[in-house]
Amino acid sequence: MVDIPNAGMALLLVDVQRDFCAKDGKMSEWDADLSAVDPAVDRIEELIAAARATHVPIIYIALVTSPETDSPAMLEWYARQGQDLSGVAVCRTSTAGADFYRIAPLPGDMVVHKQRYSGFVGTNLELMLKSNGIRKLLVTGFTTECCVESTVRDGFMRDYECFVVSDACAAYSPDIHEASMRAMELNFATSVTTEQVVRSWGTVIGG
Repeated sequence: MVDIPNAGMALLLVDVQRDFCAKDGKMSEWDADLSAVDPAVDRIEELIAAARATHVPIIYIALVTSPETDSPAMLEWYARQGQDLSGVAVCRTSTAGADFYRIAPLPGDMVVHKQRYSGFVGTNLELMLKSNGIRKLLVTGFTTECCVESTVRDGFMRDYECFVVSDACAAYSPDIHEASMRAMELNFATSVTTEQVVRSWGTVIGG
């Protein structure tokens, strides 16, 4: 069994928000298949409990957008692909779609607001990690191939050891999820399961 250290580790929860996860959110409105979402959130809830029990810092990473911070490159890409430009209007500031889905930070948890796929771009995430002596990242959330993978890639490039919990993240297509997990496993992350994390954190000290 893979031993997943808890020393120097943070649990990252990427974009567990209503627009991405809820039946009344934007992705559901656009007919995305949400069947893998709630099972992944079930596992995320288990990991949050395990992190609290072992004093692993928890970082909630949330997309919060506004017209003033929309990506010009994304708008141009949407237009070139013939897609509706309203697609950038996800998790708008002060809308219910930006709220966390089934989970919520408690006092002592950290929250990062981002405007791009990666949790590192234009945010204070790395400052939080360095200030708390964190060198390892256990990453979960939505969607696997987009904001999860973007955050993991950027973390690895900044010399953080990255673990991705395969059953605590999801895409709107199983094939896309599996392809993204395979790419991360090949190049810059260790794939683990929720059960492996919970068991490791029950027995492993440090590492």
